[in-house]
Amino acid sequence: KFTFSGNMDTVYLANINHPNTQSNLGLKGSNAGNARAFDQKAGQFGIGLIQAKAMYTADKVDAVMDLTFGTFADLGNYGNNIGLLGTPGSTALAIKQAYIVFKPTSKLSFTAGQFGTHIGYEVIDAPVNFNYSLSNLFNNGPFYHIGLKGQYTFSDRAYLMLGVVNNVDNLVDNNKKKGLIGQFFVSPDSGWNVYLNAIHSNEASADVLYRNNTVAVSADKASYTVFDLATTYQITSKFFLGLNAATGMQKGDFQGGGGPTESKSWGGVAVYTNYSFTDKFGLGLRYETFDNKNGVRALTDAAGNGASVNSITVTGNITAADGHVLLKPEFRLDSYSADKFEKNDGSL
Repeated sequence: KFTFSGNMDTVYLANINHPNTQSNLGLKGSNAGNARAFDQKAGQFGIGLIQAKAMYTADKVDAVMDLTFGTFADLGNYGNNIGLLGTPGSTALAIKQAYIVFKPTSKLSFTAGQFGTHIGYEVIDAPVNFNYSLSNLFNNGPFYHIGLKGQYTFSDRAYLMLGVVNNVDNLVDNNKKKGLIGQFFVSPDSGWNVYLNAIHSNEASADVLYRNNTVAVSADKASYTVFDLATTYQITSKFFLGLNAATGMQKGDFQGGGGPTESKSWGGVAVYTNYSFTDKFGLGLRYETFDNKNGVRALTDAAGNGASVNSITVTGNITAADGHVLLKPEFRLDSYSADKFEKNDGSL
């Protein structure tokens, strides 16, 4: 009834722009932007995520305690450090997931606690994704929620999940309003899975003001919405296709960071494919286009305006040591709509 598991990853990152600050984020200093989720430092070795997971399973209840350490744990937990070190970048202990599942019937279940988001195609865990670096869609969507959700399974090919959460990516609710989440899963054919996901919430901590300090958007009127489609198709035992498409809208403040006075959107599409040449070697390609020209999310150009990006990522998966070691050589090329990345001399 008890299951214990864990993993860790270590990485060497190189940036052919040779940024003077070794940053993959783009701009220098405090205005660094947010071009990458986890692979933020180049020209050096690093430890990514160290994960320790314990799970208890019974007929009517499951319990999961999923803890992480390391640089990526801090980034994925958005600074909500739990350990004694207590500051962002401290590599303190982070709660990735901690929840209980109650199963009153074989078709109905309720989950309470902190759980990874249902939004998106990728996850934080490096061994689970085929690519090592994370997409802009993943980076600009939520990572986790705290709340209560229920799931009803109609058959082995369809279920519906609905829930209520505090907000996104926060251990405490920054206001009294709650968010609504939902997911509908359907498998139209063997090997084909479709996930329709959504979240709607109010993430405002304060009013948004005009320059003359009059209220442009009150905190009560703010909104944050994401609609997301993720689908996978195992065409053959060796050939796999995946797709992620999402659009988000925001009006007003977002957790104290400000926001637009009118509803503005962002969004993108990512296509995934990989082929297993043998049981120990596979090669995958991800193409993504992400549009943040409205400047709602953190992806910006050198002037702080919104930007868009097209990304191509080629990743190999090499299995060694009887399946206990996974090597992922990867090349990624990002093409931005405006000057984004710092060069070796510190210019852009």
